[in-house]
Amino acid sequence: MAALSGGEMCVKYLMFAFNLVFWLAGTAVLAIGLWLRFDPKTSSLFQGENSPVVFYTGVYVMISAGALMMVVGFLGCCGAIQESPCMLGLFFFCLLIIFAIEVAAGIWGFSNQSKVVDDITTFYMETYNNYQATGDVRLRDSLRLIQTGLNCCGPTGTVVDSAKDTCPSKELLDEFITKSCPDAIDEVFDSMHIIGGVGITVGVVMVFGMIFSMLLCCAIRKSREVV
Repeated sequence: MAALSGGEMCVKYLMFAFNLVFWLAGTAVLAIGLWLRFDPKTSSLFQGENSPVVFYTGVYVMISAGALMMVVGFLGCCGAIQESPCMLGLFFFCLLIIFAIEVAAGIWGFSNQSKVVDDITTFYMETYNNYQATGDVRLRDSLRLIQTGLNCCGPTGTVVDSAKDTCPSKELLDEFITKSCPDAIDEVFDSMHIIGGVGITVGVVMVFGMIFSMLLCCAIRKSREVV
């Protein structure tokens, strides 16, 4: 079995480097998903019977995808260092599937961003109106979680006596400049372009990873055929 040439060794270590970056990118995706799940501004959206399905489904998909990317990145690093065509082929196949899913998810996410905001706003308004009508303790707790997390009060930003106990406590003068919860929801999701930038970066890394994995796999097989 012949050793890899200098150029092929360069591809090997580039493959390792790109997989390390891919692993780090997976860590970033996982971190963003966990941030959306547990951040006080958004975690309250996961509580309650009528929580917006579109939003929390997307968050759980992000968490799963990030964890999978970390596993695949680790697999690619091991395949490159151990010069294993089997591991590299498996890495390429997994990467291709993840790339296709990411493209589909990215297109869906950008085309449905306004729907996600509308669903969450509708969920908030239904909770608010139902609490106004019934005074249910569970609805009060849900409203309190949402409004405290978003630092907002009511659909207009005006404190209403019947729902005052659900708003975050403020000084008397600050109550007159409290923002409405629909506006606060819009502000939170205005930062979603950061997630889009991370997704594009991850996609570019995956393309390079697939290219280098195939180049290295072919080089390893060729070197092992040489007697």
